Amino acid sequence: MSDADFDIIVVGSGCAGAVAAYVAASAGKSVLVVERGNYAGAKNMTGGRIYSHSLKEVFPDFESEAPLERKITHERIAMLNSDSEMTIDFTSPVLAEEGKDSYSVLRGPFDQWLAEKAEGAGAEYICGIAVEELLKDESGKVVGIRAGEDEITSQVVIVAEGTNTLLSERCLGNARPAPCQMAVGIKEVFELPAGVIEDRFLLPEGEGAAMLFVGDCTHGKVGGGFLYTNRDSISLGLVATISTAAGGGNDTPVYQMLEDFKGHPAVAPIIRGAKMVEHSGHMVPEGGYDMVPQYVFDGALLAGEAAGLCMNMGYQVRGMDFAVASGRMAAEAAVEAIDAGDASAAGLSGYARRMEDSFVIKDLKTFRKWPHVMEEWDAMFNDYPTMAAEVFNAMFSVDGRPQEPLRRRIMPIIKKRGLFKTANEVRKAVSAL
Repeated sequence: MSDADFDIIVVGSGCAGAVAAYVAASAGKSVLVVERGNYAGAKNMTGGRIYSHSLKEVFPDFESEAPLERKITHERIAMLNSDSEMTIDFTSPVLAEEGKDSYSVLRGPFDQWLAEKAEGAGAEYICGIAVEELLKDESGKVVGIRAGEDEITSQVVIVAEGTNTLLSERCLGNARPAPCQMAVGIKEVFELPAGVIEDRFLLPEGEGAAMLFVGDCTHGKVGGGFLYTNRDSISLGLVATISTAAGGGNDTPVYQMLEDFKGHPAVAPIIRGAKMVEHSGHMVPEGGYDMVPQYVFDGALLAGEAAGLCMNMGYQVRGMDFAVASGRMAAEAAVEAIDAGDASAAGLSGYARRMEDSFVIKDLKTFRKWPHVMEEWDAMFNDYPTMAAEVFNAMFSVDGRPQEPLRRRIMPIIKKRGLFKTANEVRKAVSAL
C-alpha cells in the first residue's frame, strides 16, 4: 500500500489531462488534477476542431453529451495574395461518416465538459494554482508536485501542461523547443446568427465548414490562417512561426497581420456585421516528430502538447485527437504500472509502447519531413498565391481581344518563376506529404 497522497496527479486539464484523469479515475485510482486556470478551459484556445475517432474511444456516446458546435462537412483551402483568392471547396458524405467525422468546438465549454466527466469518475480538482516543481526522491524519481506552499505526493505524475513546457524543461531535463518549431496562434470569435453562417458558407442546416488560408494572411511569411464555423459564431485566426518574428524577419506584428487578414476581400464579407466576442493568443508546437521529447520518466509521463503532439499539414491541422489519445494511453500505462507496483520508467514503458503502436507516433513519423519543407518553402507563402492569381486571371478574364490557347497564356506565368524550380519544389512537398 503506497503512502502517497494520490495514486496519480495530473498537471493540466486540457484534452490530454482531463482524459487521463477520467480514464485513471474510472479504473479506480485516486486522482488529483491541478489546473492553473481558474477553471478548465480558462487558458486554452484552439482553432476549434477535433477529429472524433480518439474521443469515441473514451466516450462512445460523446455526440449526445459533449458541447459540440457543428459537424464539419465542408473543407476549403484558400491561397491569398493582397487582392485575390483561389479556393478549393470540397464536400462529401464521407466527411460525416462515423469514425471519420470531425467537429468544431469552443475550448471553454468543451474543456469544462471533459473536467466534469473526470470529476464524475472520481477525480479531484484544484484550479487557479500553478504547479511550480516536480518533487523527486533521492534516486531522482518523480514522487509528486509542489504547488504554492503545498507539496502533494503521488505514485505517478502525468504532465499535461500544454505547449509552454516549463516543468518538462526545468524538472525533467527536456530541451526547450527551437523557435522554428514553435508558432504563435491568435484567434478571435465573431457572433453571427446560425442562419447567416449557413447562408454565407452554403451549408445545410446544422453542418459546418473548416477553412485554411495561406499567403497574404501572414504577409507572405511562414504560417497560415484558419476559420471554423460554430453554431452561432465563427472562429477566425492565424498562426505565424515564432522564429520569423524573433529574428526580425516579420516587419508586421502578428496582431496587425490579423487585422489585415480580417480586412482581406476574401474574409471581410464573411464576418460582415458580426460582433467580436473573444480574443486570445497561444503558442503552438509545429515541429512534428522531431520536436517530440522524451516522454517517459521514473514516476512521470508527458501527454498532449507537453509532448509536442501536434501536426500542421497545411491542408489539415491536428492536435486535439493526439491529446485525447495520449491522455488515454498515459492513464492506462500509469494504472498498469501502479497495479504492478513499479512506477519507474521501465514500469511505465507501456506508455511508449502504446504510443509507438498508435496513430499518434506513426502519423508524426510518416510526415516527419513536412515541417522542414514548409519552413524552407518561401514561395508557397508569397509567390505561389500571386502565381495562382495570374493563372486564373488568364483563364477567366475576357476583354474582347482574340485569345491565345490556354497553354500559351499559362506557361509564361510559370516559366518566369522557373519551370524546373517550381516542379522541384512541388515534387519535394508531395514526397513529404
